Amino acid sequence: MPKTIARDTALAEITLRKYEKPNLKGRDLVRKLCLSLGLLQPGDSRDVVVDVLFVMLKAKKELSSEDILKLVVAERKKNKLVLLGIAPSNIRRQLKRLRDLFILEKVANNYRINENASLSELFTEKIEKFLLPSIVSRIKEYVKKIDSEI
Repeated sequence: MPKTIARDTALAEITLRKYEKPNLKGRDLVRKLCLSLGLLQPGDSRDVVVDVLFVMLKAKKELSSEDILKLVVAERKKNKLVLLGIAPSNIRRQLKRLRDLFILEKVANNYRINENASLSELFTEKIEKFLLPSIVSRIKEYVKKIDSEI
């Protein structure tokens, strides 16, 4: 009988992709960032995470999930995009994904860009200096363990 693996749940994960130099604007620029950070898969038409991040960046203030939903719907209508993925539960799921990457934070029942910082600061401090080193360090532990055992 095969051994059951008790837990294969990642403690942290990130997907990074390299694209051409940015020459886009507005929503398209945010969409490319979401692709670059693994928040969106190439060719994925379910891209409401782009609108969630876009409205948060434009708002520059705390917003409730209901306010975010209204702004996302308005943004999608403005861009003539189908209104798929805009259920309140999905908006909250996208907010959680952005929180997991340290881009957004929850303050009471509202959301804002983490510490009201710029995306450049957040990427450097939260992803490049904190998240990536911890993931790389753990992978190195696995590599060393395999080298010593196999």
